[in-house]
Amino acid sequence: MGRGRVEMKRIENKISRQVTFSKRRSGLLKKTNEISVLCDADVALIVFSSNGKLFEYSTQSSMENILERYESYSSAERNLNTTYKENWTLEYPKLMARVELLQRNIRHFMGEDLDAFNLREFQGLEQQLDTALKRVRSRKNQLMHESISQLQKKEKELQERNNLISKKLKENEKKQIVQTNPGQRSTMTFLLQSPSVTNLTIGGPSQATDESQNRHGYNTLMPPWMFHHVHNKG
Repeated sequence: MGRGRVEMKRIENKISRQVTFSKRRSGLLKKTNEISVLCDADVALIVFSSNGKLFEYSTQSSMENILERYESYSSAERNLNTTYKENWTLEYPKLMARVELLQRNIRHFMGEDLDAFNLREFQGLEQQLDTALKRVRSRKNQLMHESISQLQKKEKELQERNNLISKKLKENEKKQIVQTNPGQRSTMTFLLQSPSVTNLTIGGPSQATDESQNRHGYNTLMPPWMFHHVHNKG
């Protein structure tokens, strides 16, 4: 059966307390030696028992050297903290005065606490407000111009897109017309390419037509109304 967890509080029994101290002290010294060897660290350990007995451990460098280093670092840190506190003590009133000045200026810009102002102070405040207003308007106009420029750019892109879509729609309409009446277009093309149609004249039959009639014995002349109809369709 394993050992239970030891509650972290003072052991009331003196003998048990002494036994526990001896065991834990040995373990602590062992861990101190391990960290110094594994990590190449300078370690100093000082333990006083409840009876006032001293137990110490230090690495290869002596205890005195380690304590001197500790004192040096501690002294430097204390000096740094002291200097920081002194500087903060001097800076704090300056910062508070500046905060108060800024708050007072804000109230003046809002038109408050102006009872003690003289004419010269009013003129200075008015000049500051005019300068600030010019900067605000300049920045506003800049943003407006940038916004207008972006809108014009978008408008141009949309117009180009509309033109492209219109062009594609017209091309699709032409294709649909051709696909809807393929026979009529082929008949018209055949008639226009026929020798009898090509040699026709409005005034009457041509010489080639007469010769064809005489040779084949039939009339291939197209009536004038049909010629005009075919001509208009073409």
